[in-house]
Parts: sequence; C-alpha cells; structure tokens
Amino acid sequence: MPTVKDVIVRKPTEQEARTCKTWDTWGCPESEFPWDYTQTETCLILEGKVTVTDRPEGPDHVTFGPGDLVIFPVGLKCIWKVAQPVRKHYDFS
Repeated sequence: MPTVKDVIVRKPTEQEARTCKTWDTWGCPESEFPWDYTQTETCLILEGKVTVTDRPEGPDHVTFGPGDLVIFPVGLKCIWKVAQPVRKHYDFS
C-alpha cells in the first residue's frame, strides 16, 4: 500500500503547467478530512498550504503549496490538513 512517502511534489515544467491549467479547479477552506485515492491524482496548487499524513496517522507527512505539482498514487489513504484555503487544478487518471 502506498504511503505519503510515495507522493511526488515538484515544480512543473512550462508544458506541464500549461496542461494543468486546462483542468477543472477545486478548492476548500481550512479544514481536515480523510481521503482515499481510488485513482492517481495529479494537481497543480494555485493557492494555500496543505499537509498530508498517512491514515492511520504516523510520523511521515508531505507539505505543499502554490506552484507545486503534486502526484498522489492510487491506493493512498491519507488525511488532508488544509492550513490555508487551497485552490488547485486537478486530473484523475
């Protein structure tokens, strides 16, 4: 089973950023909620700050914010902790 150590966080190439900007957007206020990835998600963070931890919660986490390209693997069970309201472009595959 994947963990947050398998989440990829990096800056996108110019081509990747252009592609991401054609995707739908999603946002949410400061909050905390569990999430199960039944598909791989790729997203480009436009605003906010998020820390994701494994579920059940352990010591490992990944934090990302504006300008980050984030890829979540299928099968990841995690907790999203939205520290600053987040807005992102996203695509499931």
